[in-house]
Amino acid sequence: MVVEGIRSLLMNEKDIELIGSASNAGSCLAFLKNRQPDVLLLDINLPDRNGIDLCKEIRLKYPVIFILGLSTFNQASYIHEMMSNGASGYVLKNATQKELIEAIHLASAGKTYMAFEVAKTLHTAEQQKQSDIILGRREKEILELIKYGFTNNEMAAELGISINTVDTYRKSLLSKFKAKNTADLIRLALIHKIISIE
Repeated sequence: MVVEGIRSLLMNEKDIELIGSASNAGSCLAFLKNRQPDVLLLDINLPDRNGIDLCKEIRLKYPVIFILGLSTFNQASYIHEMMSNGASGYVLKNATQKELIEAIHLASAGKTYMAFEVAKTLHTAEQQKQSDIILGRREKEILELIKYGFTNNEMAAELGISINTVDTYRKSLLSKFKAKNTADLIRLALIHKIISIE
């Protein structure tokens, strides 16, 4: 039913050609050995295999194929996993014809498509994730001093603690924010509204 629904939505599009369909992972891989589409709509819930894992395999074997995840699940974990495994976008099965066509066009151009509902889900998950960052009193003090450009030596003198202790707190902050460096730490702390620019 889903395949026929997609076929009916795309059959009159002059610049989109539906070259085939597969009902499971095995038949999909067999099809790709002989013919590769520019864009593959991949259901994440397949009868014989996890579509998220299949996405990764296809991207490794056929890097020229752009994959759009297709699902009824509008959950951040599924979306993140699909995108991490190489998908160029995530389309819900209740997508309109316009959304589906836009997703295919963007994917074929090497761009990423994210439906409004999907983007909203990711945004909400990110906000919840941000609220999980809990800092101790000393970590907040260190973060404020980093914001003002204090060095480790200066922070140690200001707070009356050792340089090693300052370094421990700094590493803890980088870890909690999953920051790559000090500049990234400040950027993320601003985004999370843990610090502010006066």
